[in-house]
Amino acid sequence: MGRNTRKRRSSMANKAIAASAALALGGGGLIWANFYASAHESNNNGWSQNQTKAAAAQVATISCPDVGQKLTNVPQSARQGVATELANLDKQITEAYARLASTRQAQAGDSGFVQNAIVGPLKEKRAATIDRIRLDIQRVGGQFNTSLSQLAACTTQNAQTNAGETGGQQQNGGQQQGGQQNGGQQQGGQQNGGQQQGGQQNGGQQQGGQQQGQGGNGPVAADFVDITKVQGNAQLGVGQNGLPANGNSGSKGSFTTKCGTNGNDNHNTDNVIVAPGVANGAHHLHDYVGNQSNDAFASDQELAGAQTTCQNQGDKSSYFWPVLRVQDGTQDFDQNNDGGGKEGNVGKILQPAQAQLKFVGNKKGNVVAMPTALRIITGDAKAFVNGNANANVNWSCTGFENKVQLETQYPICPQGSQVVRTTNFQSCWDGQNIDSANHRTHVAFAAADGSCANGFKAIPQLQVRLVYNVPAPKLQNGTVVNPYAVDTFPENLHKPITDHNDFINFFSTNTMNQMVNCINTGKKCQ
Repeated sequence: MGRNTRKRRSSMANKAIAASAALALGGGGLIWANFYASAHESNNNGWSQNQTKAAAAQVATISCPDVGQKLTNVPQSARQGVATELANLDKQITEAYARLASTRQAQAGDSGFVQNAIVGPLKEKRAATIDRIRLDIQRVGGQFNTSLSQLAACTTQNAQTNAGETGGQQQNGGQQQGGQQNGGQQQGGQQNGGQQQGGQQNGGQQQGGQQQGQGGNGPVAADFVDITKVQGNAQLGVGQNGLPANGNSGSKGSFTTKCGTNGNDNHNTDNVIVAPGVANGAHHLHDYVGNQSNDAFASDQELAGAQTTCQNQGDKSSYFWPVLRVQDGTQDFDQNNDGGGKEGNVGKILQPAQAQLKFVGNKKGNVVAMPTALRIITGDAKAFVNGNANANVNWSCTGFENKVQLETQYPICPQGSQVVRTTNFQSCWDGQNIDSANHRTHVAFAAADGSCANGFKAIPQLQVRLVYNVPAPKLQNGTVVNPYAVDTFPENLHKPITDHNDFINFFSTNTMNQMVNCINTGKKCQ
């Protein structure tokens, strides 16, 4: 137990030039810089300047079908083995992306290099892993959908693909029309789903003057927008910060728990929900508040007996999310670690100035208690390559939250305004399970009127609001200077659409009952 990393970040953190940090993924960032510098010449294979540029712009990242989301009926006794194999699939993609980033010159000289040397071998590894998943399920008498074997093949994603277009989503003039759902919740009005500022989004490449991120895998200039120039798109007057919440009917109370801002630097790159027993299962770093024993190897018994940072000692729940970093050339403690600099997550980790954890009610009626050890994941850490069906992202700035909520761009806030990440969790529960095979189907979002479908029960809705003091990035000639970004799986290129949040309920029975009573009777408790 106790793998959580608690290292005080030194105020004298070493400064590193962007070139050295770009080596994080096998030198991908440096190779891109050299690649474009040499694009004015013919290479040894006789490619012209335009051919070289075309090849460079072609491949931004690797997109693989998400096998885990399709596994909705895995027997309990097979889940540990399946989770381990799913983590192997993530590791294989990470390794393939690192090879993609470090072989740009070879790709320029051989149009078949990516397919033959990266994507083809990746398919073979994935096919073998999916077959082991089949064996794990069938060994305990479960049924395996043989069509899942077709998910072994991966594709490459073009550098010009917009985050808002991923997974077949279409954009109309840069704005998603018609009340786009955010992670299943109606936001009302138009989402600024990838409104383009300053030209074409490029999926993390250096095309047309776009600047590769310090880690060699994003973010880029098109991932940012001056929030003062964005047309208002948030529905006003509905809940806190313009987000759906309890309304004027139903259960109108709230319960706030104060668990700090991870001032003790409790971090790790595990995810005990999706990859139990697997070190670095997330391939990016998490902030943890509340429960202090959450790592890949924590049992429910250990979590139940853990220390908590919450003021209310009846709340030993675990709240965790990917860290936010500013890529200003600073290297943090994990610069040479898996999930950190070795996987393109570089820069100075920013501690939230505020971390507000609030549970609210249901517009239609009363809520019931959450079961102990209930797990909820909201958002999708792989949304850039998966498509945004499970995305649940709200980026804004203080003073703008009731006007603008962004999905596919990070806001550049005006002076005196802070960056805000806000997440509403699913608030309908199937009444039986604390988790599900794909970690999603046991919970769901309420409809706009608060109703829960399929016989699900309304539970308190967790709202997480994180506020950061972020030095405003600058956009200069199609590049971004000192960008900030969430940690991501390497192939997801630090896109804002990948933001996500995790929760495991370990409220004591008495404290959970107090929460439910406060919410159902219209009180505001903490």
